[in-house]
Amino acid sequence: NLTNINCKMENYHGEDTEFIRPAMGELSPEKALELFFTLGLVTTVEQSGRVYPFSDQAGSVVDILRFSCASLGVNTVTGVTVSEIKRDKGGFLVVYGDNRDFFDKVIVCCGGIAGGKLGGTDMGYKLLENLGHTRTRLYPALVQIKTDRDLVKSLKGVRTHGRAELWQGNRLLGKSEGEIQFAEYGLTGPCIFEISRASATGGSETEIRLDLMPGMEKGEVLDFIFRRKYSQPSLTCEDLLTGLLHNRLGRTVLRYCGISLSQLLSELSDKDAAVAAGAVKCFKLKVTGTLGFDGAQVTAGGIKTGEFKPESLESRIVPGLYAAGEVLDIDGDCGGYNLQWAWASGRLAGKLR
Repeated sequence: NLTNINCKMENYHGEDTEFIRPAMGELSPEKALELFFTLGLVTTVEQSGRVYPFSDQAGSVVDILRFSCASLGVNTVTGVTVSEIKRDKGGFLVVYGDNRDFFDKVIVCCGGIAGGKLGGTDMGYKLLENLGHTRTRLYPALVQIKTDRDLVKSLKGVRTHGRAELWQGNRLLGKSEGEIQFAEYGLTGPCIFEISRASATGGSETEIRLDLMPGMEKGEVLDFIFRRKYSQPSLTCEDLLTGLLHNRLGRTVLRYCGISLSQLLSELSDKDAAVAAGAVKCFKLKVTGTLGFDGAQVTAGGIKTGEFKPESLESRIVPGLYAAGEVLDIDGDCGGYNLQWAWASGRLAGKLR
């Protein structure tokens, strides 16, 4: 999804998120959609604010940008790696492969290190560092979270709507609500991506607490359990949460509570019923890490924004050098915010002056 019409400052992260204001003012989500429409892209907006190409193909976005570049006579070189950018004669000598070309201005906007298998690279950081810039520590963001596998390995492929909270002791590090997917290594899905940045940067000894029925209070879940117990006492506990949760998920929650699945519902104590209701509302999993940069969609951290002018994205250190997008220390939440930053910052950096 190429942007989000609900973009706000709180959707972005970095040492100085105020840095994005001029770029976002230059190209808001609404202006971005107008621009894409003039280039020939029809879009659709979901209730969540996420914007997708109406064709439902990411390639459509690439194609209309490619067509626009071709119509403007842009020379595109592919299949090579820029190995060096040198200051030379008031401009820049760009070295790529066996080629050396001179430019009066250069924009570095090659993304971050996330998604290495799809082209993510640290080259942007190296190029800018060689020109005197510095970067912050890098973390994977919008990434799958690894947890203790004892409970999740039997849930591989199960999806549910829920609320996830990341805790470190008594400190809440992050929370989100949406789709949660269980995997053999832990958790994934949009809801998990939202808290993954906090997980990557938050340190050790963290746990995720899942509310598997965010639309019901604990008392309502307990009422459901009692109704099942008294209306169908001959059933076993294996079916206690059937109709409330995915069957595999329900059985896993009961094992988490230490309740025997073969026990008759008529034998279920009120105490165990309350424990089961509590587990549905707070299913705890110890965090053991993330899948790292290869699994991540975004890099948190990057080249320090304080070294660039927010009103133009020109380097304060090297005149004529610009940077845009994820190579800088700005990253957004899941839902189109990172691409919105890419469009807005790229537009501002490339503006003729």
